[in-house]
Amino acid sequence: MALYKLLRPFAFMLDAEPAHRATIAALSMAGRLPLPQFPPELEQRVAGLSFPSPVGLAAGFDKDAVAPDAILGLGFGFVEVGTITPKPQAGNPKPRLFRLKEDHAVINRMGFNNGGQAAALERLKKRERRGIVGVNIGANKDSADRIADYAAGVKTMGPVADYLTVNISSPNTPGLRNLQAGGELVELLAAVRAARLPGVPVFLKVAPDLEGGDHERIVRAAIDSGIDALIVSNTTISRPPLRSPYAGEAGGLSGRPLKALALEQLRIFRSVSGGQIPLISAGGIENAHDAWERITAGASLVQLYSAMVYEGPGLARRIAEGLRTLLGVSQMANIAEAIGSDAD
Repeated sequence: MALYKLLRPFAFMLDAEPAHRATIAALSMAGRLPLPQFPPELEQRVAGLSFPSPVGLAAGFDKDAVAPDAILGLGFGFVEVGTITPKPQAGNPKPRLFRLKEDHAVINRMGFNNGGQAAALERLKKRERRGIVGVNIGANKDSADRIADYAAGVKTMGPVADYLTVNISSPNTPGLRNLQAGGELVELLAAVRAARLPGVPVFLKVAPDLEGGDHERIVRAAIDSGIDALIVSNTTISRPPLRSPYAGEAGGLSGRPLKALALEQLRIFRSVSGGQIPLISAGGIENAHDAWERITAGASLVQLYSAMVYEGPGLARRIAEGLRTLLGVSQMANIAEAIGSDAD
């Protein structure tokens, strides 16, 4: 952490997107780093998978699956690559990624920029299957049939994924969040169910900007369709008070200002679901206490991304160490025992 604090001002001299590309390139050159060793009490089973640590990397960091093995070596219990669409697409016009340093936040309007599923598939085919690597799939912006895009993604990426995430929660592809609405969500999940491969869990990633009744409807549709977990949540289009000059930029807000909203949404989904479906919490998690708060509120796993911009690449390892300490303080035997302990 001390070294990263020294280096961060130099990294911040670059605009956010070039700095991100440079980071991914460096990790890609690093190749396959040794998998971290976690204490057994941090292991957590979700959807039939054994996660050695509940702390994972959210989608959006490694969009094209070029460095999952190096990222695992940074101290993550699992890595989610993507979002990957059937066809390559450039995404939205630049600039589209902004650091809000004063707020420890990020605004992005990337628009699912990626090289397409065929290229990612070939990269993932070549890697040795080790650690847990999930694949986040989306629809192309110009698609005439977005539901068909998701079904195609399930079929294409399923053979190389430990789990798949159906991402209908990005605010940066016009109309995408409409797939969270009643009839369209049922139709989408039916298509996903028909396309999925045996033994490959499917998660659904939802937005934090929901209205009354949405939570119950999403939970019921997910359970009825055999979805294995909900990821709560993506970036927000809401704007709490911010200090950065970039506060007015359009796009999804992530990082510290999302913390309270993400926790609130997690608690609502836990209450509505009654623990019938595993929940994965993302949004504003910066330290072990944040992760512990999400787990005790009902999350089986947590995901990070924006906080690494400010806290450095060792953050996942530090959070895992902190969770082990908090387990001891709480006199709990393992993470599974902590899940929902403040909600039940």
